[in-house]
Amino acid sequence: MKEGPFTEMLRSIDPCFAIQPLNPALLAEGQEILDSLTKPRGSLGRLEEIARRLFAIQGGRRPLQVSPAMLYTVAGDHGVARQGVSAFPQSVTRQMVENFLAGGGAINVLCEENGLALSLVDAGCRGGPFPPHPMLLDHRLGDGTADLSTGCAMTRQQALQGLSSGILLSRDASQNGSQCIACGEMGIGNTTPATALFCAFLQCDPDQITGPGTGVDRETLLHKISVIKNALSLHKNVINEGDPLDILAALGGFEIAVMAGIMLGAAAEGLPFLVDGFIATSAYVVARALDPVLSQYAFCSHSSAEPGYQHIMRALGEKPLLDLGFRLGEGTGAAVCYPLLRSACAVMNRMATFTNANISGALCGGNA
Repeated sequence: MKEGPFTEMLRSIDPCFAIQPLNPALLAEGQEILDSLTKPRGSLGRLEEIARRLFAIQGGRRPLQVSPAMLYTVAGDHGVARQGVSAFPQSVTRQMVENFLAGGGAINVLCEENGLALSLVDAGCRGGPFPPHPMLLDHRLGDGTADLSTGCAMTRQQALQGLSSGILLSRDASQNGSQCIACGEMGIGNTTPATALFCAFLQCDPDQITGPGTGVDRETLLHKISVIKNALSLHKNVINEGDPLDILAALGGFEIAVMAGIMLGAAAEGLPFLVDGFIATSAYVVARALDPVLSQYAFCSHSSAEPGYQHIMRALGEKPLLDLGFRLGEGTGAAVCYPLLRSACAVMNRMATFTNANISGALCGGNA
């Protein structure tokens, strides 16, 4: 297997790091199994796509399993928030983490309802460490990033440490029995670094993809676009050099670095992972740049309501599984999407075949 140009860098984090590409023969075998079930071929649409990918991810083993599942909500603050790019004050990041720890967030409710375990990760919220809590994992990289519009958001070492933390989080989840991993985020101002990363990695136009985030007005949106353009100009040499770690350090966020590591770690563990919305997708873009093979393990959960998100999906060649108008973050889209993966497993695991149901002849077309 030909390794990517950044594999050695990732092995500086984990000497055994490797993401195995899926076996095309297993994808074909998975589809053959689905076609043998008592339904018209292809009639379960994208649920069949999910099932055959899970079959290949799990090496052709049955029954398929995505339970138990772990969702990490990763929180961090951003120096660029001082530029007035958000409708909310930066103190809300910390307040929302405290709300999650008290069980009061949307992500708490949706994880509990849909059967995912939930952990909160402090990647670097302002105000110092939180008091110990059973749900909280301390992976602080600092007391919030620096302002990406006036300098690098973080050092290369901080970015590398963020990836390392995420990889270790996925390994821990795998060793504790998780069969699927999801992640989301909390961080006031984080649509600004996410948008800057999309522009840097995908050559997007800030005018096209910059959105209102938490709900800024038109004047603030124009200011936000200007801040992003200034940051891209400031860091143009780093962007042109094309080192994903340096780009992440220049433009990213602590929570984005950790989420990118979680995704890399999940794929290296041979586990499917769910990508949440706008911010989590920027982490996915970073992770894909470091090892493109990880995309074979990724399920983009939902279509963010941020205006530029469809443009980003086209650039990535991805199609989210759900479109519910979500723009909350936290991992809420991933939590709501997770039952689709469970449903795909159930179809392949428990449906009768034509043979064992004593039904003669395969059904054709879209309806029985």
